Amino acid sequence: MHRRVRSALKYFSTAGLLLGTLLFAFSLSPSLLPRPTYAQGIVSGLSFSAGYALGFIAHWLWDYLQLPRPRAQIERIIKLSAAGICTVIAIFFLWQASTWQNRIRELMGLEEVSGIRAISIGLIALALFALLWLLVKLFRLTFRFLARKMRRFVPHRVSNLLGVIAAVALFWSVIDGIIFTLALRAADNSFQQLDELVLDEQPTPTDPMKTGSAESLISWEALGGRGRRFVNQAPSAEDIGHYTDAETVDPIRVYVGLSAAGTPAERAELALQELQRVGAFERSVMLLATPTGRGWVDPGAMNTMEYLHRGDVATATVQYSYLPSHLAILVEGDYGAENARALFTTVYDYWTQLPEEERPRLYLHGLSLGSLNSDLSFDFYDIIDDPFHGALWSGPPFRNETWRAVTQERDPGSPSWLPTFRNGSVVRFMNQYQGLDTVDRPWGDFRIAFLQYGSDPITFFEPQILFREPEWMREPRAPDVLPELRWFPVVTMLQLLADLAVGRAPPGYGHSMAAEHYLDAWVALTEPEGWSEEELARLRERFRQAR
Repeated sequence: MHRRVRSALKYFSTAGLLLGTLLFAFSLSPSLLPRPTYAQGIVSGLSFSAGYALGFIAHWLWDYLQLPRPRAQIERIIKLSAAGICTVIAIFFLWQASTWQNRIRELMGLEEVSGIRAISIGLIALALFALLWLLVKLFRLTFRFLARKMRRFVPHRVSNLLGVIAAVALFWSVIDGIIFTLALRAADNSFQQLDELVLDEQPTPTDPMKTGSAESLISWEALGGRGRRFVNQAPSAEDIGHYTDAETVDPIRVYVGLSAAGTPAERAELALQELQRVGAFERSVMLLATPTGRGWVDPGAMNTMEYLHRGDVATATVQYSYLPSHLAILVEGDYGAENARALFTTVYDYWTQLPEEERPRLYLHGLSLGSLNSDLSFDFYDIIDDPFHGALWSGPPFRNETWRAVTQERDPGSPSWLPTFRNGSVVRFMNQYQGLDTVDRPWGDFRIAFLQYGSDPITFFEPQILFREPEWMREPRAPDVLPELRWFPVVTMLQLLADLAVGRAPPGYGHSMAAEHYLDAWVALTEPEGWSEEELARLRERFRQAR
């Protein structure tokens, strides 16, 4: 048995095993959100593989520099000792991981889990390491084959260099140009087909003032599944009337599906024509809501705005994709920006031509990728002579340039997870613990608000976390971030990528915005008239119970 173990260990780097095990253990520590078993297995497998690769490279560099090595017998003892240490560390951290995950769940009001599936995590991690090992072996064979062919024409060292370059280019073209592109296209087609299957779930509206009706410029089919739900799930004047004694009206919702027109400019023009048809510019408030990647608009954001303004709101939304936001954020930061710019420019140009005393107040909104694209939809130099009234951007992704600039240039003493910028004269931040109205000085006529949670990985992920600790992990931390969370090179980045892709949290944590927080944001941003504190409290409770 010992002979077989020693024989197997000859093929592995001692430094790689040690460092790989350390990163594997660190990967079991808590991050921002609870992780399912399969996600933990992938994170642990990637962490071990990264640690092994770094250890192997360090070992190779040691030999390349011809530094002294221990004798063969001592080296075998070191390898066997390393294997024992690896086992002990892995078992300890696997045992502790359940406690860490339950600490996050307790913080977010979730039920505890009985324990993590150590065997499942270990098998997934081992399978992933084996797959990456085979890919490395395949790369090595490819490199040697190409280098050997080139030696007929160039010197030995040059052929090795060219072989590496050619192998990298070949593998990259296969992964990026074939596998990734086809997978992305297949995902887009799958989500499109799923979107079309939802047609029979929603009844076609009979009200001629609703988008998708027989009188509408946009057919019911062209709305797509997200658009049909968006239109049908709007509250009625009667629904809103239960919470106010003032006069109420049915809110206007205009939605242009991706298949309604061929280009962003055509979809934007179609949205404007539909807004004009239903009398949207006669309302008191108009909202341009940029959806997430799949065309989804958060009902919590829309419903709270419409209740607060007693239905006297017109909202326009144009779809630009079928892909989930996290795919678009990682692949292409400004995904959908052209679409958002087209809608804003088309509506804004028409809006500025209306008499100032008769036109509606104009606001922007976006969640997640919608926040990013909404931010990219206008240029301050284009609106400075006649600015719109404000924007509410929730769960801003880490690639949001305005968010990054304001956070980096925040007032001294304010934390990065809830900054104060120039005393809140234009830009303000809020979370589930602190609202927008905590700043003493008045808020100007042009207002930008960010609603974000400290536990949101889409907001607080950054590529530099690979090699440096982010500011939001330093003290004082956001109340919804565990004190036990620690930064580890490489590992923390993998953990947050998993949180970003598959992490789930209840409303009020992570990337799940609570409707009552939207309510507080809209109150401060738009200042609706006629609401008492008692009525707002009752409305807030209504949305809290409707989760």
